[in-house]
Amino acid sequence: MLPIHTVLHPTDFSERSRHALRLAGALARDYGARLVVLHAELPPTVVYGEGALPLDPEITYREAREELNRLTVPDGDVRAERRFEEGDPAGTILRVARELPADLIVMGTHGRTGLARLLMGSVAEQVVRKASCPVLTVTTPSAGLSTTGTPLAEMSVAGAD
Repeated sequence: MLPIHTVLHPTDFSERSRHALRLAGALARDYGARLVVLHAELPPTVVYGEGALPLDPEITYREAREELNRLTVPDGDVRAERRFEEGDPAGTILRVARELPADLIVMGTHGRTGLARLLMGSVAEQVVRKASCPVLTVTTPSAGLSTTGTPLAEMSVAGAD
């Protein structure tokens, strides 16, 4: 069985990320691991209209930090940490996973395919391809996990290549 001491959950605050957080929390609880919830925020872009309107990055970062602090970890028995980082989400997730070091990354994905994925890119895809640990991607709520975070019957995770 794969030893799991640290589970990294990157979040973009979407509904799919919330489902992945419930799964990450259940895995952390079942393995007695710590859970690190990470949000990586790109610096805000300049908005153009009648002239350039630079957005205040501090407001954007403060709002993202507040959202991160409002996230509820599904199981109160899990040792959870919240971490906010500035930068490219995929690169930041990979860097933090190495620094921790994470034994497993559990993240939501929008499940885009074809042209949408080509044009918009996929943070989850980049993380899956480049991570030094296994990555579990979640597109919908798991059948083995209720919305309240009840235990999974049993789950195995394949190791990273």
